[in-house]
Amino acid sequence: MLPSAAPPVAEGDLARADSLAREIFADIANKWAFLIIEFLGPRTLRFTELRDEIGGISHKMLTQNLRMLERNGLIERTVHATVPPQVDYALTEAGHGLRAVVDGMCGWTQQYLGHIEASRRRASGVS
Repeated sequence: MLPSAAPPVAEGDLARADSLAREIFADIANKWAFLIIEFLGPRTLRFTELRDEIGGISHKMLTQNLRMLERNGLIERTVHATVPPQVDYALTEAGHGLRAVVDGMCGWTQQYLGHIEASRRRASGVS
């Protein structure tokens, strides 16, 4: 008797280490991706405009995260045939959907910032 084929991977199951959902979650669940999504918002921005909006991001990290977000279909990159070439970035429909989640997280951060700061002071023994 031949062994039966393994069942197909449940691509949307975050509990499975080999699911596509977990891979996507790992890609987008980082501070730079969240900040890019937040600052793009309803606008179209050029690379340098986006870098200037996001304080502290290096050229390399912005490039890596823009490529990852584009690969995952969350942003679209438009290259204009100018000299030098102009490249614009904008959210896709899926990116706008993610932005609603990111906006919620930003709101949560603002709402609980004082609570978190107080907890950190208590944990470090500072009054």
